[in-house]
Amino acid sequence: MKEVKIFSKNDVYQKFEVLKTNRNKRYKYNQFLVEGVRSLNEAVKNGWKIVSFLYDKNHLSDWATDMIARVTTDVNYVLTPELMKDLSGKEDTSELMAVIEMREDNLENISLSENPFLVLFDRPSNKGNLGTMIRSCDALGADMLIMTGHAVDLYDPDVVVSAMGSFFHTPVVRIADNSVLFAYIDRLKGEYPDFTVVGTTAHKEYPIDKAELSGPVMLMLGNETMGLNKAFKEYCDRLCTIPMAENSYASSFNVSCAASIMMYEITRQRRL
Repeated sequence: MKEVKIFSKNDVYQKFEVLKTNRNKRYKYNQFLVEGVRSLNEAVKNGWKIVSFLYDKNHLSDWATDMIARVTTDVNYVLTPELMKDLSGKEDTSELMAVIEMREDNLENISLSENPFLVLFDRPSNKGNLGTMIRSCDALGADMLIMTGHAVDLYDPDVVVSAMGSFFHTPVVRIADNSVLFAYIDRLKGEYPDFTVVGTTAHKEYPIDKAELSGPVMLMLGNETMGLNKAFKEYCDRLCTIPMAENSYASSFNVSCAASIMMYEITRQRRL
């Protein structure tokens, strides 16, 4: 295992900083910076490519020592305690960080279950909502999450943290070209004749608990402010809403809350 020692904020260290803070540089290098025991354990468990580990050699637990010893990397970096503290996003400095390679955005690379359950998030604009959505997809058994349009960065540290270890367990695919998405949906409808695309709306449409959701399904959720775009709405087989109390002041749910409720309804019907 090759180790390089870093004693100052040199060019190599500055690369670590931009992986954490600069979206464009992350995509230039096709890498992102991750810290946290749960995230690193899940990244390794689910076969993500660990490019490098970053650590202070004098402050390593048995867990971190074992992780460094058993995971193959290109090169590891030994930093001073001060540099680790400056780079860490935690109040208690992380003992181990990792530079991880991004995965290719390709719908065809994702294996689907026998009864596919897909979720689409159109133009997410809030990092916490995206992270929570990933976590809910994991908890409620979605095969994958699809991101469309101009959105927050999937690989932003805040997204990774808010998704917790689910970030590395649930496949997320970003699609910039709607025609690619529609072609994929058309193919699924050919393979699964009862495949249903369900859109969500805050307006009083068909109640989600009345819809037939036990078969192959894609759930489409819209941007936090603007909702689901018109092209996606027109592509849906049905628009659904969550019934709310008639005397409620609230007119809608936060998108990540709505997603969890609707995904739960899908899993509930599948258990019947």
